Amino acid sequence: MKKDKSIALFEKAKKYFPGGVNSPVRAFRSVGGTPLFIRKGKGCKIEDEDGNQFVDFCCSWGPLILGHAPEPVVAAVRKTVEDGSSFGAPTALENELAELILSNNKFIEKLRFVSSGTEAVMTAIRLARGFTGRKKILKFEGCYHGHSDSLLVKAGSGLVTFGNTSSAGVPEAFVNETIVVGLNNREAVKEAFQQFKNEIACIIIEPVPANNGLLLQDKSFLQYLREICTEHKTLLLFDEVISGFRLGFTGAAGYYGIAPDIITYGKIIGGGLPVGAYGASSEIMSKISPDGDVYQAGTLSGNPVAMAAGIAQLTECLKPGFYESLQSKTSEFVKSLNEFAETRRLSFKVFSIGSIFWFAFTDMVTVQAADQIDPESMKYFRKLHAELLERGIYLGPSGYEVGFVSQAHSTEILNGCKRVIMECLEIAMQ
Repeated sequence: MKKDKSIALFEKAKKYFPGGVNSPVRAFRSVGGTPLFIRKGKGCKIEDEDGNQFVDFCCSWGPLILGHAPEPVVAAVRKTVEDGSSFGAPTALENELAELILSNNKFIEKLRFVSSGTEAVMTAIRLARGFTGRKKILKFEGCYHGHSDSLLVKAGSGLVTFGNTSSAGVPEAFVNETIVVGLNNREAVKEAFQQFKNEIACIIIEPVPANNGLLLQDKSFLQYLREICTEHKTLLLFDEVISGFRLGFTGAAGYYGIAPDIITYGKIIGGGLPVGAYGASSEIMSKISPDGDVYQAGTLSGNPVAMAAGIAQLTECLKPGFYESLQSKTSEFVKSLNEFAETRRLSFKVFSIGSIFWFAFTDMVTVQAADQIDPESMKYFRKLHAELLERGIYLGPSGYEVGFVSQAHSTEILNGCKRVIMECLEIAMQ
């Protein structure tokens, strides 16, 4: 695999950006080598600056559910940008995308568009505090909710803890308003409410935790969170930046049949452009300015180009059989890899839900908490990642990240990828 141009570009980038990148995981630190500089993508394939082509299972970390540069999205973006890219004023496209979402999603009545998942979650937390008049939030170790201060908190010692900051620059006062407990631990949640009765504004969780492995939770645990929140007049916040519109049009809320009080979205609703959103009942959303006293604003919120891209993409997602086809392809892909690993007696398993999958080097039947992931297993992913790159398959450069199957991944391509992955697995685990 040629790397000369990517190496030269990375050396140049290090003069401009911290670590040479604009987002840490792109730096290839956990897999070694030089990050690849991508110049174009079409369908399920990408091409780097050296001309190497790859089948892409990263899909820009999830939003490209139709694949790269799908014609409906490209046409919508081209048509819209010709009339202007930003106005800082309302456009009809905002109404159109909102109606498309709300008329097909029974879990929210009103929403607000923002520019990223991080911004959506940050504001949803503020909204929960403003609506309840409470300060503390409860989150789970192993769930990532963007890089806002109060959510960059990892678990400390003990069953229930305020935790420790995961980043320099986060004041202790912020950390002290964030309670951290382990996933799939009802007793820890119960104890938190006993200790901080009438102080917890919301529980925030990725209903499908997919930023630290794919830590699939039992429906009964999510239902328990719903019940304890209702009992204590605490809001339940589903962070569906990854799972929203990926498991189905109504995301994890629809998949599990559990109604949260607030939902955050991102990624897919922009068709590949920067976008996010948060939504709730009309009553809760009435607290948002200018109707209420919870302030949030953004010049690029509801950007017309992003709205047009989102309309085009979500229209495709609503076509009959779209999610069923995606689920079927992914299930067959995952099943074949798991059967191969079992036959070869490899400590390897592919966990999946919908069109999301995760390669785990483990013998465990389920992995539901962050502390069940063996850090030593990442050495196998490092080897696998390198072998796959050499053979034209691109995964996100971290063993803790999930992969995605898009509409553009044909059964033929997936079958070819399975054979390559099987070959590389045996090499990586020697």
